[in-house]
Amino acid sequence: MGFHVPESGRVLTGPGASDTRDGNNGAFGVPSCEPGWQLFLIASDGACWEHVSVRAIRERQSRIPTWREMTLVKALCWDDDDVVIQFHPRRAEYVNTHPHVLHLWRPMDAWLPTPPPWMVG
Repeated sequence: MGFHVPESGRVLTGPGASDTRDGNNGAFGVPSCEPGWQLFLIASDGACWEHVSVRAIRERQSRIPTWREMTLVKALCWDDDDVVIQFHPRRAEYVNTHPHVLHLWRPMDAWLPTPPPWMVG
C-alpha cells in the first residue's frame, strides 16, 4: 500500500512548480473523467498525513470536483486497498481557502476504521 502521485502531470514551471526531488509533494494537472475538464491537484506527504487537494478547471472556469473525479484521484494517488477520507471539521476549525477545492487525507502512521460494506454500498 502506498501514496504516489501522477508524475506525468507534475507542474514543472510557474506557480506551484516542483520536480521529482520533491517526492510526492507538488502540483499536478491530470485529465478529468468528465469531458472537457482538467483536475488540478496539490499533493503532500508531511506532518504524518498524506494529502491531495483537488479542483476541477476548464479554461477560466472552476468548480467542485464530482464524486467520479474524486474516485479517479483516489485511484491515481493511492493503491486500491488504501482507505482515504474527506473531513468535515469542527466549525471552529473550518478553513475555506478556495471554494471549489475538496481534499483527500490518509494518516501515515494510523489505521482508519471503516463501517461494514453493507452500510456504505
